[in-house]
Amino acid sequence: MTRTEQFEELRPLLFSIAYRILGSVSEAEDAIQESWLRWESSPTQPASAKAFLSAVVTRVSIDVLRSARVRREVYVGSWFPEPLLADPYQDPERSAELADSLSMAALLLLERLSPLERAAFVLREVFDFGFPEIASAVGRSEAACRQLVVRARRHMDAGRPRFEADRRECEQLAERFFDAFRGGDVEVLRDVLSADVHMVGDGGGKAPLWSKGAFGIDIVVSRVAALVPLFTAVGVVVESREVNGQPGAVLRARDGKILGTWALDILDGRIQAIRVVINPDKLQHMGQVADAWAILREANQVRRSTEQPYDASLARRWLDSVGDLGCLGSATEVRQDFDRGNPARR
Repeated sequence: MTRTEQFEELRPLLFSIAYRILGSVSEAEDAIQESWLRWESSPTQPASAKAFLSAVVTRVSIDVLRSARVRREVYVGSWFPEPLLADPYQDPERSAELADSLSMAALLLLERLSPLERAAFVLREVFDFGFPEIASAVGRSEAACRQLVVRARRHMDAGRPRFEADRRECEQLAERFFDAFRGGDVEVLRDVLSADVHMVGDGGGKAPLWSKGAFGIDIVVSRVAALVPLFTAVGVVVESREVNGQPGAVLRARDGKILGTWALDILDGRIQAIRVVINPDKLQHMGQVADAWAILREANQVRRSTEQPYDASLARRWLDSVGDLGCLGSATEVRQDFDRGNPARR
């Protein structure tokens, strides 16, 4: 088998390692490319291609993560991992475990760890690497790697729910949620959401945040329900899909372009969290990305054409449900302009 063939055979594993360490599809692909360059230029043939390449992609990912942490500290709004619709690394015997380690919740827990802890934890707990291999990958002794894994496991266990949710039940609950959303069924929405549910969006300052900081069932239901006429007016399609190994959806504009993703956290028979990614930079690996601002403008035009005469109270309720409109100004400022009948806002 040639080096190229060996590399391509291991690519799914390398991507899965890099993505879990970095939480970014684009950065994981860059790490794989750098690993290929080092593999191709290696003057000797390593005894184990898997061990060599896993160590290289881990070291590259650690370096990238260290610099990425600085960028994330100044990130606008909530930061979520780039959504992933399918993990290329397949292991039928461990599919559920691999999916859990890929979830938004798990990746956000990994953000609490240092780069070395994160890498050691991923290699050991997710991919079952031995400590000699981990030591080679992170450049520490085996004893030090054992301590890294122990500390990482302690942090991860502290943030995880005590009981795992049944996968089939989660899928059924998500189906009920999205059916209720498409139909605007408020009662069913209330039935599937937990009392302390939260809905948070990652727009990176580059898209309207239709879900900024909504906490509690009353506020989340009102905001989710308010999106139904908005999406219907402009032909947005909610396509149920697994997102990061968990129930979720891809939102598409009428031309099929990606508008965003929703990922659901489910526990105890209720949806605990709805995480929305609408930052266009984090969606490009999924295909062509829709212009969310253009969709918002079109929705406003449709709304205005159906409001005769102009209904200020309805506009205020809509703005309350939408939240901060980013470059249009704060929600308070926009509400004031609506109340004054400012045509620039209308």
